[in-house]
Amino acid sequence: MPAISWSDYQVFLAIARTGQLAAGARALGVDPTTAGRRLRRLEAALGARLFEQSRTGQELTEAGETLLSAVEAMASAAGRIGEDALGGDGLHGTLRISASEGFGSWFLAAHLPRFQAAHPRLAIDLVANSGFLSPSRREADVAIMLSRPRTGPLVAHKLADYTLRLYGSRDYLEAHGTPQRPAELASAHALVGYVPDLLYAPELRYLDEIHAGLKANIRSPSITAQMQLVIAGAALGVLPCFMAEGDPRLVQVLPECRITRTFWCVTHQDIRKSPRVALFRQWLDETVRDMEEVLQP
Repeated sequence: MPAISWSDYQVFLAIARTGQLAAGARALGVDPTTAGRRLRRLEAALGARLFEQSRTGQELTEAGETLLSAVEAMASAAGRIGEDALGGDGLHGTLRISASEGFGSWFLAAHLPRFQAAHPRLAIDLVANSGFLSPSRREADVAIMLSRPRTGPLVAHKLADYTLRLYGSRDYLEAHGTPQRPAELASAHALVGYVPDLLYAPELRYLDEIHAGLKANIRSPSITAQMQLVIAGAALGVLPCFMAEGDPRLVQVLPECRITRTFWCVTHQDIRKSPRVALFRQWLDETVRDMEEVLQP
């Protein structure tokens, strides 16, 4: 049997207690689509159908009734462990998270309030800018980085892959035409990109992967500034899909040009088991797994 996440059991428990998928999702602070996906994942892992649809909502099957007793015992035990470990007051103190500007400002900022609401006594510092704080030097508790560190007293695991594509505004494409081949970018189009000597990670070199020798005409160390330049019609630019896909002002250009990068979750080995770090890492893993279609559309 594949490993089953505790969050999937929590979804099952919430639906069983409320009798409805939507009500269970609200109780957990997630959307019904996410709750339904987690329930289907749990049923697939167990090889059993846990609910039957009725006129009023979800009714437990025989397998669901059996599982409910076990999961309620697990939830009760987990609650006692949390109270013993944290003095009954929940997580407290400060959790400092370092992330790239795009992931921090556009992805984490959208989902982090849910984690904070579950731990209201925990202060959270989200440092999202062009660069990373160092877990090795204890500048951050958790860093979301673009490569796996090779040295230092660190623990790292792969968080998720994400996709980048070339985008242009509708106004720009109407004025300058839509390129059909990567080679056209060098001769007939302006490009937005990073300032070469201000690159804080080599993984941010994108243009050569689209066509050798491409150079940016307008440059900024800020991915947010680059995106605004593309929206304003100044040039074409490579942008993370999780930032650009939801903006109706932007259009994919040369859709065959797909760039993949990876986020790594990194922390100092001495604090990896602290409750605030361990629970945040678990929550983050579950969140990016649920949002895989946003990171890699």
